[in-house]
Amino acid sequence: MVNGQKERVSLLFTKALVSTGSVDAVSQQMASHPQYLESFLRTQHYILHMDGPLPLPYRHYIAIMAAARHHCNYLVHRHSAHFLRVGGDPLWLHGLEAAPPRLRLLDHINKVLAHQPWLTACSHIQTLLGEQCWSLAELVQAVVILAHCHSLCSFVFGCDTNADNVPLSKSPNGTPPTFCPFDAANGNTNVPQTPAERRASVPEPTDRLVPHKRRAKPEEGSASTTSASLSVCLFLEMEEEETVCFADPTRFITDPDFCYQEFARREEDHFQVFRVQDYSWEDHGFSLVNRLYSDIGHFLDDRFRSVTSLPSLHSPDLKRAIWNYIQCVIGIRYDDYDYGEVNQLLPRDLKLYIKAVACFPDATKTPVCPLSASERIHVNLLIMEARLQGELLYALRAITKFMVT
Repeated sequence: MVNGQKERVSLLFTKALVSTGSVDAVSQQMASHPQYLESFLRTQHYILHMDGPLPLPYRHYIAIMAAARHHCNYLVHRHSAHFLRVGGDPLWLHGLEAAPPRLRLLDHINKVLAHQPWLTACSHIQTLLGEQCWSLAELVQAVVILAHCHSLCSFVFGCDTNADNVPLSKSPNGTPPTFCPFDAANGNTNVPQTPAERRASVPEPTDRLVPHKRRAKPEEGSASTTSASLSVCLFLEMEEEETVCFADPTRFITDPDFCYQEFARREEDHFQVFRVQDYSWEDHGFSLVNRLYSDIGHFLDDRFRSVTSLPSLHSPDLKRAIWNYIQCVIGIRYDDYDYGEVNQLLPRDLKLYIKAVACFPDATKTPVCPLSASERIHVNLLIMEARLQGELLYALRAITKFMVT
């Protein structure tokens, strides 16, 4: 990573520390692509924290529901902590049955989008938009959060397949992994990593925080924005997260046997291929989502453009083959693309890895990726974004059909 990129990543990490008190492990993995990381963080911050029709506790609870479909402990634990910080009712974390009926209604579309998005139908939208249910704007934001977290699960598990990487989804004692990213990002690897070591290394603050209470953000330009104070702030954030009663992902899912199935290809099968020429992100999805959820289309579009334009050892043809293959396995096809190129450009072991991460991210054993660590991260980013766009296309097409009927 060149000096300019290092400075950009350092600035992004510093902003994250000042804003939230932590730099999560996902951001660390993406740090080798700072332009994409910046776009990703902007989008994630917007959908979870900025203006929108859904209250903040709802947003994090929806994220928990989405991550739970793939048994992603890392994201379920993280959003459980954020849910409590923004005033969420702790009783809701007892399980889906403890949540308000409106949130429980999202269970079906959450399940379908996560595993078989081609099943998304106009009738699902009609049920959610019924009397005293969801508004159209609320539903669109909910769908964006669901798709964002489903696809992020693929990245989380994809980056956990090599022991040399920082693990994102698993830890020996079943609790979410914790790190000191600020120091690690600057090459200081001899930092305390266990809870006991961290507590011993951090001076006891005079204004000790009560667990589950939201901490005031430091003012820009104050002494707390120095690197030393940021590190202390980070340690406190981590210690605070560990005190949360972490929710078991299985509490937030129904029909646990529902999973990805091979998309039907035979003519006699009921489900038809989703043809991008009939409904595309550029011509249809972007304008609809941007109109119903102000500006989110621009954020998402920037993510899609950033990931496809990342410099790498991969040729543009190879990157397009990866993107189109991911969307093909969920039933989306491009009429102007020769799918014979997929078999020509993607070795069988790479195809197995891509399909597993895209469709079965929480499988017991993900096939080994036949690429270097840096190339694997790039492939995982392509998987995440292609999957995100695919889920959004199915959901937005169903919403469009509902609106015109």
